[in-house]
Amino acid sequence: MPTTRPEPVGRRRTTVLQDADFRHSILRKKYIAGCVNGVLCSGVVTLGYVPRMADARLAELVADLPAVMVTGPRAAGKTTTARRLAAGILRLDDPALAAVVAADPGAALRRVAEPVLIDEWQEVPQVLGAVKRAVDDDPRPGRFLLTGSVEADLTASMWPGTGRVVRVVLHGLAQREISGAAAGPGLVDIAMRGKLDEVRVPATPLSVDDYVALAAGSGFPEPALRLGPAARWAWLESYLEHVVTRDVAVAGQTRDPVRLRRYLEVLGLTTAGLPTEATLSGTAGIDKRTADAYDRLLADLFLIDSVPAWTSNRLSRLAKRRKRYLTDPALALVAARISTDDVLRDGDLLGRLLDTFVTAQLRPEVALLQPRAHLHHLRTDAGRQEIDLVIDLGGGRVVAVEVKAGTAPSTRDARHLRWLRDELGKEFVRGILFHTGPHQFDLDDRIWAVPIAALWASPVAPAPRV
Repeated sequence: MPTTRPEPVGRRRTTVLQDADFRHSILRKKYIAGCVNGVLCSGVVTLGYVPRMADARLAELVADLPAVMVTGPRAAGKTTTARRLAAGILRLDDPALAAVVAADPGAALRRVAEPVLIDEWQEVPQVLGAVKRAVDDDPRPGRFLLTGSVEADLTASMWPGTGRVVRVVLHGLAQREISGAAAGPGLVDIAMRGKLDEVRVPATPLSVDDYVALAAGSGFPEPALRLGPAARWAWLESYLEHVVTRDVAVAGQTRDPVRLRRYLEVLGLTTAGLPTEATLSGTAGIDKRTADAYDRLLADLFLIDSVPAWTSNRLSRLAKRRKRYLTDPALALVAARISTDDVLRDGDLLGRLLDTFVTAQLRPEVALLQPRAHLHHLRTDAGRQEIDLVIDLGGGRVVAVEVKAGTAPSTRDARHLRWLRDELGKEFVRGILFHTGPHQFDLDDRIWAVPIAALWASPVAPAPRV
C-alpha cells in the first residue's frame, strides 16, 4: 500500500493530503444534502456532481447533433456526465433490460424519452443499428447519447458513423476539475496568448511529497473523491484485475491474464519512457507480436496512451519511437507494485511519475482545443535533445513542455526548449518548464517556468474582447 513520509511531532500539517481530506468531507456533506433533497438518479448513491472540462463541449454537440458517443476508460464518469443531458436512460449493463433491448432494439428506443442515454451500449451491439436507422429516418439533433467502456471500431457492418455520430473522449478527473476550476481558460490557452500574468498558483506552496501524493490520488472519480489511501489502493488493484479478465473478453480478446498483468507491471515501471519494443516484450517474457496485441488492447481500453514522436521538415535525425504512458498515474503505481515511498527514494521513478501526472492534467485540456491539437514527444536520434511533450497546434505551431522535479529551475534546465525555439522560430509559440517550486516567471524569450500546481489553480479571467 502506498505511504507518505511521517511528519515530525508538533509540526503544523498543511499538506495537500489534509486539503484532500477536507475536500472529501465537503463532498460527503453535498451528498447528504442531495439525499435530503432527493437529488439522486435511478436510485444510485452518488456524490455531488464535479463539473468536467468537457461539459460545455458535450452539451453543445448534443444540442446540434442527432447522436453523440462518449468514450473513455471504465469508471471515468461517462455515465454521470452524460446523464445530466438525458431525458431517459437505457442501462444495458442490467441483464434483464439488455435482453429486452436485444429482442427489439428499435421498439426499446421508441419507449424512452429523448435525448436517450444508451449506457454500456457494447452489451447489446445491435442497438447501434437501431440508432442508425432512427437517425436516418429523423436526423434532428439531441436524440441519442451513447456511452461505453470499450472503444469500438464502428465498421460498416455495425454503424457507418460518418455524418451520424461524433465521439467525445472523457478522460479521468484532472486536478483542475477536482479543485472546482474546470471553467475558464486552461494553462495551454493562457500560454498560447502569452499572458503570464494570468497564471495563478496556490497560496500555500506544494512540496515534491505533495505532488507525489496527488499523483497517487488517481483520476478515477470513485477513488479520487471518496476513498482513503488503503481503500484507493484496493480499488485500483481490483480495477486492474477487472481489466485483465472481464474487459479483455468484452473487447473480443482471448489473452492470458497472468502475462497481461505482467506486461502492465512493466508498463507501470516504464511509464513516460522510451523503452524499445524488444526491451518491453523481453522484460515481460512475451514475444513482440503479443506485446503489440497488448498495446492495441490497452489503448482501446484507454489505459495506455502511446504518444507518437513529433516530426517536422525543419528538423532532421528525430527518433520515431512512441512514448507510452499509463493514463492514470495512480494506476501506474499499482500496476508497477511500487509505493510513494519508493518513488521518493528514486529520482528516475519520480521523474516518470511527475511526467505521467502532468500529462494526465494536460490530456483533457488539449483534447478540447480548436483547431484540434495533438500530443507528441520529441527526441533526437542521439538523445542530445529531448522534450517531454510537444503540443502540435496545427499549422506548424507548437507549445513545448518539459517537466522537472526541481524547485528552482534555471536557464540550463530549459536548454532543450531553447534549442527547439531557435530551430522553429516563430512557429514555436511557447515553452513551459513545469517544476515543483512556488513561483512562475519568464525563463527566456517565449519560455516560462511554471509550478505544476498552476495547471489547476483558478486562472484570471481574460479581459473581454472589444
